[in-house]
Amino acid sequence: MRKVWRQLDREGFDVARCTVARLMKGMGIQGIIRGKPHRTTIPDKKSPCPLDKVNRQFRVPAPNMLWVSDFTYVATWRGFVYVAFIIDAYARRIVGWRASQTAHAGFVLDALEQAVHDRRPIKGAGLVHHSDRGSQYLSIRYTERLGEAGIEPSVGSVGDSYDNALAETINGLFKAEVIHRRGPWRKIEAVEYATLEWVDWFNNRRLLEPIGNIPPAEAEANFYAALETEDMAA
Repeated sequence: MRKVWRQLDREGFDVARCTVARLMKGMGIQGIIRGKPHRTTIPDKKSPCPLDKVNRQFRVPAPNMLWVSDFTYVATWRGFVYVAFIIDAYARRIVGWRASQTAHAGFVLDALEQAVHDRRPIKGAGLVHHSDRGSQYLSIRYTERLGEAGIEPSVGSVGDSYDNALAETINGLFKAEVIHRRGPWRKIEAVEYATLEWVDWFNNRRLLEPIGNIPPAEAEANFYAALETEDMAA
C-alpha cells in the first residue's frame, strides 16, 4: 500500500494514505509479502578467501564505489534456473544479471562482464566487489577477472545473511515481485524475459524508500547533476 501511495503522490494525486488503504482493500488488492530466503551458498574451503572490506556497511557516497553480488534460484518444470545479480550499492541499481540452468562460475562471471561493460569502472579508483563465500565467486576465473578490471574483492561469512544483506534484499524483492507472483514457470526463457522486464522496471520506475522514494536511475542522475552544478560553480 505504501508504494502505491508514494507513486500517486509522485504523479500529482493528493490522496490520503488511509484512503489508498481503504480503496485497495475494497478492490481486494494487497501488497506483496516476501518469504524467507533459502540458502544457495556452497562454500569452497580450499579457495583463498579475500577479507571482508565492507563490514556490513552498505551505504556509500557515490556510484561505482561498492558492488554487491549474489544469486538465487527459480523452480521451473524443467529444473532449477539460477539468476545472478550485481547491484551498485549507492542507489541499489542492478548493473548486471544473468540466468542459467547450472550454478557454475561462468554464469556469475557473465553478470560481472555485463556490469563492467555497462559501467566501465576506472581501474584503481577503489571499486569494491562484495559477495558471500560461494564457490562461484571464489573461483580462479572470477577473481582473475576482478583483478583485470581493477576491482577489489571482498567476501562475507558463510550463511550469515547480514554480511551480504543488500544483495539478499534485492534477491528477496525479485522473488516476491516476480517469481512467486507470476509462477509457475515452464522454462528458462520465461524466467529470462520476466527478469529482463523486472530489472528495467526496478531500475527506472520502482520507488525505493532508502534512497528517498525515487527509482535507482533517478537517484544516480541526481548525483551526477549535482556534480555538474558544483563544477560550474567552481
